[in-house]
Amino acid sequence: MKAIIWTKYGSPDVLQFKEVEKPTPKDNEVLIKIYAATVTAGDCEMRRMKTALKFRYLMRAYVGLIKPKRITMLGMELGGEIESVGKDVTLFKEGDQVFAATGFIGMGTWAEYICLPEEPKDPEETDNAILAIKPTNMTYEEATAVPVGGLEALYYIREGNIQSGQKVLINGAGGTIGTFAVQLAKHFGAEVTAMDSTKKLDILRSIGADRVIDYTQEDFTKSGETYDFILDIVGKISSSRGKKTLKKTGFYCNVRKGSGVKPKTEDLLFIKELIEAGKIKSVIDRSYPLEQTAEANRYVETGEKTGNVVIIVEHNNET
Repeated sequence: MKAIIWTKYGSPDVLQFKEVEKPTPKDNEVLIKIYAATVTAGDCEMRRMKTALKFRYLMRAYVGLIKPKRITMLGMELGGEIESVGKDVTLFKEGDQVFAATGFIGMGTWAEYICLPEEPKDPEETDNAILAIKPTNMTYEEATAVPVGGLEALYYIREGNIQSGQKVLINGAGGTIGTFAVQLAKHFGAEVTAMDSTKKLDILRSIGADRVIDYTQEDFTKSGETYDFILDIVGKISSSRGKKTLKKTGFYCNVRKGSGVKPKTEDLLFIKELIEAGKIKSVIDRSYPLEQTAEANRYVETGEKTGNVVIIVEHNNET
């Protein structure tokens, strides 16, 4: 099969388009024919091994001190079709159309095929692969952009314990997590202010933001507005600045300092229900073919993407 191989830590140039062996599912696994994947900021941080300091050394020790060894393919979410199942699999069958988040250990969606377990081994782990039937009203390209951003957004929005009518500020609202956080906060009844750069504001209005702030033009702390919950996805708001605009009982959450989301299948199914009800949609900036994954990485690293960057996996020649 064709895949993008991660050869060393560094720039997008370390990614190579190669022919590799097609995987075979274990007894509890499914083999998925991938039609779409994504490139996220997290993928790029992993590729460079420039993740948060508290994780970096542990991750490098696991993946490989000098170069990637234990994990050699990146990509953490997918939309695809189950091609075959292991003998112990009961939840899925051949032909099921699915979407999934692989977790750190199971990375490798920048490829034509991947094997994933049918269900998490331990629901309390932060590294579970989460697999479900994709929303019926989404294409593979739209569905692949849901699991990572959607699950993280749901986790942090729930952390804020949002009540109907409360005021929420989301910083970094135009990215993978933020575009889902805006929609989920609205679903839970919040009045949402979305903050990001100029080019992303129209999209943020279109997905339900009540107010938008262009951080390049406006200092949100000087508006006189106060919030019940501030979700800082990009970690750019200092705690002292955040406290200026929080109500007395308000809560500030810095995603960059979080301990990690514990993804659950029921949460992905909850998001799926909202999608099928027309309450939530994925935001896709642009798409690239698999062989241009390095170029997709370059674009993501500009910081200019709105929502998600999708990788399209063609299957013209089966291998």
